[in-house]
Amino acid sequence: MPKSARPASNGNTDRVGAIYRALRHAIIEQALSPGAKLPEDAIGERFGASRTIVRHVLGQLAAEGLVELRRNRGAAVATPSWDEARDVFDVRLGLERLIVSRLAGRLTADQIKRLESHVDDEERARGANEPLSIRLATEFHIVLAEMTGSPVLTRYVSEVASRCGLILALYSRPHSAECAVSEHRAIIAALAAGDADRATAVMDQHLEAVAGRALIVSRPPRDYDIKTILARYADDAPASLAPAPRARVKR
Repeated sequence: MPKSARPASNGNTDRVGAIYRALRHAIIEQALSPGAKLPEDAIGERFGASRTIVRHVLGQLAAEGLVELRRNRGAAVATPSWDEARDVFDVRLGLERLIVSRLAGRLTADQIKRLESHVDDEERARGANEPLSIRLATEFHIVLAEMTGSPVLTRYVSEVASRCGLILALYSRPHSAECAVSEHRAIIAALAAGDADRATAVMDQHLEAVAGRALIVSRPPRDYDIKTILARYADDAPASLAPAPRARVKR
């Protein structure tokens, strides 16, 4: 491969990562509601990326259950049905029980410190930044899965926890950051003490409380502008990914 071609490849990789993170965070934080359209041209314009690159990212998110690719209608944030909601939470409950059983009494001091730091971030976001609070609450469970060292468990927990977030965005009462913080701390304490039964009981109670907030009546769709929303999530993108200014035409 010629040396001149390598930067383009690296640039495309950077764009894929930046767009993926922005869309995923916007969906998990519920800035983009279930059913919201995801136009390739608008997303590409925001990140200075081709529609091919955007389409690749949307495909990744579709594989995770966060996006639906609709023939002749473009992509949209996934809209889980009410019928699948209970099944999704039951699957998540089984996965998270497996996670805590593997971690109880096996966490290192550094891992405990990382978990406690994460919950500290959740507490700081509580009442100050509700979207961030929602995302951090979800990511706590993904961090636990990562600590098992199992890529399979990490992937499944990440996907099902994100899917639960979409369900809650559609059918639930408001997110309870205070409950999430206290329950997450109780889970850490039980795992650190090696009490698998206690950790499982707290996790069950925590997830049942989350599922219990789900309602049958969905929320009305919101008006939104995709480029304005994604602008808030583009901070991770390198400066080189900013759309190039259009050249002025002399008249």
